[in-house]
Amino acid sequence: MPVPTPARPAARSLAAVNADIRALWQRGGRLSPEGRREYERLLAEWAAVVRGDAVEAA
Repeated sequence: MPVPTPARPAARSLAAVNADIRALWQRGGRLSPEGRREYERLLAEWAAVVRGDAVEAA
């Protein structure tokens, strides 16, 4: 009997991720260590959305 795979959470839109990145930088132009971690997380999310868009377009 096959084991069901967990559903992946729906990816946010590229526009939503971009808006979060812009908002992060508008808080003062320099990132705290916590802000830097959030920025890196958002960049990874952005890249995943872009890869997903490229796969769907293919």
